[in-house]
Amino acid sequence: MKATYYQYNLHFKKPSGTSRGVLTDKETWFIVLENKGKKGIGECGLLRGLSCDDRPDYEAKLQWTCNNIHLGNDLLWEALIEFPSIQFGVEMAFQSLASESPFLLFPSPFTEGEKAIDINGLVWMGEASFMKQQIQEKLSQGFNCIKLKIGAIDFQKELDLLHFIRQNFDENTIEIRVDANGAFSQYEALNKLHQLSGYKLHSIEQPIAKNYTDSMAELCKITPISIALDEALIGLFSMTEKEQLLQKIKPQFIILKPSFIGGFRGTSEWISLAKKHQIGWWITSALESNIGLNAIAQWTYLQHNLMPQGLGTGGLYTNNFDCPLDVSGGKLWYKNEFPWKYDQIQF
Repeated sequence: MKATYYQYNLHFKKPSGTSRGVLTDKETWFIVLENKGKKGIGECGLLRGLSCDDRPDYEAKLQWTCNNIHLGNDLLWEALIEFPSIQFGVEMAFQSLASESPFLLFPSPFTEGEKAIDINGLVWMGEASFMKQQIQEKLSQGFNCIKLKIGAIDFQKELDLLHFIRQNFDENTIEIRVDANGAFSQYEALNKLHQLSGYKLHSIEQPIAKNYTDSMAELCKITPISIALDEALIGLFSMTEKEQLLQKIKPQFIILKPSFIGGFRGTSEWISLAKKHQIGWWITSALESNIGLNAIAQWTYLQHNLMPQGLGTGGLYTNNFDCPLDVSGGKLWYKNEFPWKYDQIQF
């Protein structure tokens, strides 16, 4: 078996704002396996500034992985424990190689085009007028779950945007999730949650930064809105560490990004712990290309979680790969009449 890797930079159609700044490009890496004339491909979804494996030795570890591909998926997963995005790329590549088609990793009624996955409509940070425009677009596109990134503009303007939605749609018609990306200070968080609670939100992701575990635990006890952990899950590698976090903070939800938490195997570990401790969960992509998103979506369908998932990021880039994934009516569909086109990569 031969393994190679290479870098590919994705370009956003529009600069996309988060509380950590504005994104214009997204670096990603692919691992390609070749064995007896067959090929498999996996995406290592590194996100600079957020992934725990954003390290100077990242490319060296990719080279090591390719040099040691003979170890196989399981041994490599263990050896790459501090590189969750590479764990995921290796898992995906081996599954791709073993599959009948390199992009049909997990056949199901979803990949047959018979069933769809409910997803949320993502509204990026920006000027209030831009965010309002996005909200109107998502509502007109048939989404019944909207996710707004908050924490970057004036808080009152963000409340006004929520008021705009609730003026027209109650919580039974449109579910609203907000994602603060840790933007609130531990001292102001509870006050802001009480203000937000007037808009009947489903949940808020990561209201305070990941390292304030004591404050987050206290907040989860008294919060008027369900809290979902996201960044707080990054960088925990053992089942013991993961369970200790959930037992201490006791969040209402956890949000699972396979590229950040060790791929399908790492995500499965978190799901098993969430079920054990009666914590809700859903799965979200992490700005992967359509190659990574395709794998995540196919695997997510098999988890039978009926909540809206965070898988609507395939249309963000100018140089993404054409694929069967299609967002329609607030759902993600797999339309086999849409072929894969990946001429711009070495596969």
